[in-house]
Amino acid sequence: MTADIRKHYQKIRKILVIILALNWAVALAKIIYGLNSRCSSMAADGFHSLSDGTSNLIGIIGIYFACQPVDKDHPYGHKKYETLFSLGIAAMLFLVSFNLLKQGWQRLHHPIPFQADLGSFIIMLITLAVNIYVMRYEYKKGKALKSDILVSDSLHTRADIFTSFSVIISLIVTRMGFPLIDPIATILIALFIGYAAFEIVKESSDVLCDTAVFLDDQKVKDIVLKVPGVRSCHKIRSRGRIDDIYIDLHVQVNPSMHIDNAHQISDRIEEAIKIAIPGITDVVVHMEPLGR
Repeated sequence: MTADIRKHYQKIRKILVIILALNWAVALAKIIYGLNSRCSSMAADGFHSLSDGTSNLIGIIGIYFACQPVDKDHPYGHKKYETLFSLGIAAMLFLVSFNLLKQGWQRLHHPIPFQADLGSFIIMLITLAVNIYVMRYEYKKGKALKSDILVSDSLHTRADIFTSFSVIISLIVTRMGFPLIDPIATILIALFIGYAAFEIVKESSDVLCDTAVFLDDQKVKDIVLKVPGVRSCHKIRSRGRIDDIYIDLHVQVNPSMHIDNAHQISDRIEEAIKIAIPGITDVVVHMEPLGR
């Protein structure tokens, strides 16, 4: 593994550790206050934040495997482990969503009175501010570092922001004399969490199932046709993560061209594509005589 790749994953790991500490601090504040005040939506939001922290741990483990060097069993590297472990985050979200739906439904039929005081509002506003900062920071870093783990985890935190808004609204309405809003808010929180999990599964499955990275081949074709000696380009295929893209394509050249010249053209095509499109790991060029 090159020093640059190692440094890349060290940055991701450092970000996850920082966010882990913030998420657990937020979770403990909401859980402790929510349980003491018997506010189910606030406690539910706290357990969601706790799952944020657990997903950070999953991310750290995933990064450990993803940064392993190429070996005999993994000639294409280990980067997809990062995508695979992001599915673990989604699985946790689905579990949290199910449990909260169950809890909200039970509280809807068997309500438990609680006191929405000033302290609960202060706790929720502070933790909401922390979550907004964490989500924006992690998403920005995830896009910059092209990290599936960071982007997926930021979506997890974004769901936490929505749920915190729901809790605050629930506290306000409960204060006005409508206690049944608390379990309803809990159910809405569960639905938000489930949707976030669905988004992660969709994005991760696209990578693991080799969904095409470029649905429109024209960009790649334009690059290839500018290489001297290329007469035609077709059968373009792409797969992989956005930072680890593999492309193979067929190129037609003059039938009388010597194999050495054809090989040089192949090298130029690979170089041109890698320069023009970031994230390209490998380009396989199949040379064919024109008219085939």
